[in-house]
Amino acid sequence: MRFVSLLLLCSAALAQTPAQDAKAYVKYDQPLIVLNHVRVIDGTGSAAKDDQMLVIAGGRIQSISAASENPPQTAQVLDLTGHSVIPGLVGMHDHLYYPAPGRNVALYPEHAWSFPRLYLAGGVTTIRTTGSVEPYTDLQLKKAIDSGKIPGPKMYVTGPYLEGKGAYTPQMHELQDTDDSRRTVNYWIEEGVTNFKAYMNITHDELRAAVEEAHQHKLKVTGHLCSIGFREAAAIGIDDLEHGIVVDSEFASSKQPDKCPPQKDIRDTLGKLDISGDQVQSMIKDLVSHHVAMTSTLPVFEGFVPNRPPLRQANLDAMLPEAREQYLATRDTMAKNAAQSPWPALFQKEMQFEHAFAKAGGLLLAGLDPTGNGAVVAGYGDQREVELLVEAGFTSLEAIHIATYNGAQYLGELDRIGTLAPGKQADIVVVKGDPSTRISDVENVEIVFKDGIGYDPAKLVKDANGFVGLK
Repeated sequence: MRFVSLLLLCSAALAQTPAQDAKAYVKYDQPLIVLNHVRVIDGTGSAAKDDQMLVIAGGRIQSISAASENPPQTAQVLDLTGHSVIPGLVGMHDHLYYPAPGRNVALYPEHAWSFPRLYLAGGVTTIRTTGSVEPYTDLQLKKAIDSGKIPGPKMYVTGPYLEGKGAYTPQMHELQDTDDSRRTVNYWIEEGVTNFKAYMNITHDELRAAVEEAHQHKLKVTGHLCSIGFREAAAIGIDDLEHGIVVDSEFASSKQPDKCPPQKDIRDTLGKLDISGDQVQSMIKDLVSHHVAMTSTLPVFEGFVPNRPPLRQANLDAMLPEAREQYLATRDTMAKNAAQSPWPALFQKEMQFEHAFAKAGGLLLAGLDPTGNGAVVAGYGDQREVELLVEAGFTSLEAIHIATYNGAQYLGELDRIGTLAPGKQADIVVVKGDPSTRISDVENVEIVFKDGIGYDPAKLVKDANGFVGLK
């Protein structure tokens, strides 16, 4: 009887198997598409233009002009009165993994099914994975997406973490020395990755070796560092730093060369730092002079702040029931202990730092980092990042610029993506409302165009829901 029941369950599951081919999620794929009567927020930081007509042909933006009552007769015309278009988001800290629920050891299962769909549904048309636990899977996913076999964003695959001795998850290789660092970088370049990420316990010499090898191939290295401070990394030649000042160890009194001090020391030191003071400002100037970018990942830190982020049902619906239950339980515990939490103050300082870095001329990038306590989910977290940049003091137009233009600039792709302009690839997000005046409207995604093909976010979300925490 149990065997019969199992067969029935398997048959039901097979009957409900979601579509896998990217074509199943396509809403618009006509040769000529007109987005008429739409508000254009082009990503350059310029003011929005109302009542425009944007024409898509051959996967590119053909023209942007005043709306017309007589668009081309051969076109698929969409009347988008009351809607806005922004460039596809460029997620610069967008892993394809998520913390496993109920774990006794830190494990992060690859989300090869749900995350590509959720990123695209959220308006993210390009990602940098910024650290891979399954780099071969990421590379295969990129091939499958590029060939149209599965839906998802364009991918810039980062190699496996360049971590020193003391990795907290068994999914990371621990570098043994500088030769191992060089070997690892060169091996993964041959395999096809285009970025590298140094991690918390890497040594000065191992980082230098990795940067030298990557730069010989004109590739870039970013880092979530702890054993090495920001200014030391800048002097070595790192191209980007992840997360901001909340992870910078250089000010901690217990900091020793090549050693990661206790996280409590880093946080206690940050609590006493004045972001507008000489210590922090001189560090910012040093980073800017070395042309080091900074990736904002405000959503992952907001998850540690009691009673934040706002509970969004779509975010919860995406989660495996066990993952949702664990996150909500963690959230309740944090709320009960809110008075003892250092995170409200740390979060505010992080936002102040990012604003100061950008205003000093630093290249600020946008990401989400779907790790932490599980609060951050692909796509939804990218939207939340844009909203939090506004909370940090940027205007809505500046926040959209950071999340689109700046990422494309860092990747060297600004001539193809990152803004809306004739000749550029038609990576376009259609949202209901006006995010230039009400940034929360960035959540109201109705169509996502990638290379001129319009995807249906509702279908993408439907097939991804319930899998975050599993696959």
